[in-house]
Amino acid sequence: MSQRIEKILHAEAELEAVAARLAEVVDTGIVVYLRGPLGAGKTTFARGFLRGLGYTGIVKSPTYTLVEPYRFEQINCYHFDLYRLEDPEELEFTGARDYFNEASICLIEWPEKAAGLLPQADFDCSLEHHEQGRALTLTACSTKAESFMLHAFPD
Repeated sequence: MSQRIEKILHAEAELEAVAARLAEVVDTGIVVYLRGPLGAGKTTFARGFLRGLGYTGIVKSPTYTLVEPYRFEQINCYHFDLYRLEDPEELEFTGARDYFNEASICLIEWPEKAAGLLPQADFDCSLEHHEQGRALTLTACSTKAESFMLHAFPD
């Protein structure tokens, strides 16, 4: 898959807007990997995505609980933060395998901490610190993700 966008974002609101735009066009059954160093904007992306789905409450990183569920009328969205995961097998104890299904959307911060246990990403979102804010690279990793990208970012 080669559908990709690369942007320099100057403010958190810009990152949230990109994530919200993506959320507005996706369907269930997708997995989004969120990569980047501490403070690069992974949770900010998740917040924007959840806002795009219609969530209005507080979105915080589930660093200690590993996963935070968000339930909507037709969608279950699960926000994972695997930063504190010591052993990938810990993820099995959370029952996480049940979250990866056709009725859910899973946003996963630090996916490399559970390599080999996670399903293939539909989207790979890489965020880096940049002198002007943040550098975002969003890559479609599946055919359905490519279709969503074309709808969210037609230009």
